[in-house]
Amino acid sequence: FFWVARMIMMTLHFMKNEDGSAQVPFKKVYVHGLVRDSEGQKMSKSKGNVLDPLDIIDGIDLDTLVQKRTTGMMQPQMAEKIGKRTRREFPEGIASYGTDALRFTFLSLASTGRDIKFDTHRLEGYRNFCNKLWNASRYVMMNTQDQDCGLNQHEVELSVADRWIISRLQHTEQQVGKAIDEFRFDHASQALYEFVWNEYCDWYLELSKPVLNDADSTEAAKRGTRRTLVRVLETILRLAHPFMPFITEEIWQQIGPMAGKADAEAGDTIMLQPYPQANTEQEDSAAEADIEWIKGVIVGIRNIRGEMNISPARQLPVLLQKGTGEDERRFNAYSGFLKSLAKLESLTWLQPQDDAPMSAIQLVGDMQVLVPMAGLIDKDAEISRLQKEIDKREQEIKRVESKLNNPKFVDRAPADVVEKEKQKISEHQAALKELQTQMNKIKAL
Repeated sequence: FFWVARMIMMTLHFMKNEDGSAQVPFKKVYVHGLVRDSEGQKMSKSKGNVLDPLDIIDGIDLDTLVQKRTTGMMQPQMAEKIGKRTRREFPEGIASYGTDALRFTFLSLASTGRDIKFDTHRLEGYRNFCNKLWNASRYVMMNTQDQDCGLNQHEVELSVADRWIISRLQHTEQQVGKAIDEFRFDHASQALYEFVWNEYCDWYLELSKPVLNDADSTEAAKRGTRRTLVRVLETILRLAHPFMPFITEEIWQQIGPMAGKADAEAGDTIMLQPYPQANTEQEDSAAEADIEWIKGVIVGIRNIRGEMNISPARQLPVLLQKGTGEDERRFNAYSGFLKSLAKLESLTWLQPQDDAPMSAIQLVGDMQVLVPMAGLIDKDAEISRLQKEIDKREQEIKRVESKLNNPKFVDRAPADVVEKEKQKISEHQAALKELQTQMNKIKAL
């Protein structure tokens, strides 16, 4: 408050408008929480827990970090203690995370009314996010550069996946814009993160491959997917630019011209582009429902693979049963997506009178997704493997319970260590329950 008041009073006194009235420097002030260390302590040189942002951006080795934290101290007697703590907290020094990852981390932690408990583990996640965006742009450029991306007014045909991602983009633009207007930068960064990682990268890029790689796809369909890849990515870059200015500018210089948004030779920059605004006319609830159905089937098949320990590379026969008329319509329309993304040998719609073989089953709504087990797994070997895992978990539970039942351990160990042991038991018990459920499924085959 002191610094804000000082700036306002100094400006009111010295800066005048043309009519001689006092000039108000600003009308809105954003005050974030105090940045604390990973243990919740206030950062100070005397405690030796201060982190220089440049060391996080560029990285620093352990010895240099210790020397930096213990040099020029007001309390030199604390140097040894601070050195030990630094070596314990950063045994390998601090890796280089880059400016954008650091900026995005602080924005994601900037919730109202709370101090920021800073931890480099959070930085790792957002550095991975920067890498994810970079790799996505490489995929897009690899599949669109020097090709027709719909700028020449040729016929364009949008697939259900194209319409879905465009629709989801409108929702994200609404969420990010609203959050920024309300100064909820944590909400804005979370909405952006979830769309880029979970929808654009994890699903849309995969859904684009059947269209681009299928010899039966029309040129109009391929052109539509290329245009969507480029235009959605270009919009993502403009959305993300305030959060990640450097990587977005670098990518935009390549993507912008392909989306018809920039002239690289004229020195255009993403900084001067308009911020994206949602267009409700591009929302498509039907496409969103269809893609959710496709995702449900694919996730169900992947769950069966995981539960039955079936290789992700193995082609599977899959049956669909007891679905509605809408399920059957989607089956007929989107079998190509399902076969490609779920790696299927065949996909069959069973009629009510058809008998299904012994299968592993997942539900998508009321519809059953069946994977016949004949020849896919060695039942006895799988039961033996699961039993070994069950025995291992049971032994771990007994070991941790024995430790927690020891009064000396509970009384003498730090509270956070005791809590971690309790958490271990919960994790082992949850895993044991899953293994036992899976064992029962295998035995029933």
